[in-house]
Amino acid sequence: MSKKKVEIIEASEGRVNRRNSKIIERLRVAAYCRVSTDSDEQLESYQSQLKHYRELIQSNSDWEYVKLYADEAISGTQAKIRPGFQEMITDALSGNIDHIITKSISRFARNTLETLQYVRLLREKNVSIYFEKENINTSDMQGEMLLTILSALAQQESESISANVKMGLKMKMGRGELVGFHGCLGYDYDSKTKTLTINEKEAEIVKYIFNRYTEGIGCFRIADELTELGYKTKKGNKVWHESSVRRIVKNEKYMGDVIMGKTFTVDPITKRRLENFN
Repeated sequence: MSKKKVEIIEASEGRVNRRNSKIIERLRVAAYCRVSTDSDEQLESYQSQLKHYRELIQSNSDWEYVKLYADEAISGTQAKIRPGFQEMITDALSGNIDHIITKSISRFARNTLETLQYVRLLREKNVSIYFEKENINTSDMQGEMLLTILSALAQQESESISANVKMGLKMKMGRGELVGFHGCLGYDYDSKTKTLTINEKEAEIVKYIFNRYTEGIGCFRIADELTELGYKTKKGNKVWHESSVRRIVKNEKYMGDVIMGKTFTVDPITKRRLENFN
């Protein structure tokens, strides 16, 4: 009985394209940038990141520049609302990216669950991520515990910011400042002084609506009358709808009152809002 010949295939130190089994000589590298607000300071940081990563990747002869993905003035708590992030993930899962560089865990995501979910999803496709600030490379998952802790801290920071914003809004309300108000028919709002002034021309329309309503005329009929009379809505529309008239009739501001905080955010991560019945 003859012995079978065993061929030993040495492990390759290079990366392999799983689609065509060819060795990838140069690492295809992309970068991801995100800023959460549209302030001048944040936008300057945003432009700096774009320049930094483009030069960093193109200056490395072992790297092949793929693309710089970016999201401007978008929160990092939910990946689904970030088109740049989603495009990057799609390209990575399609086999077009080998390595991703980003400034920090908080720039990548402020949601612990999503951070780990995408890191593991990309690692299954042999795509690694390098977080510069924390000096973590996901190609070595011995650092997954550290990644979990730091991503939890990033989420906690987001929750802390949300709590501070809520406190600031409450303080403004306590001082009598209008919060989230953009004007209503019959009033002009000055965003600098936070004050309302009567718009005499629009006030005539408001008076007409309330006079007809107190006479027992329904909102649907009043809307038709306003359209026939050629009155315009606050947005300049010539056609009135029953819902528009009903909102005016139910608006407490025409009684001299202001109710703020009619809705509230349940969770800063999911951004789910509910009506406030308190």
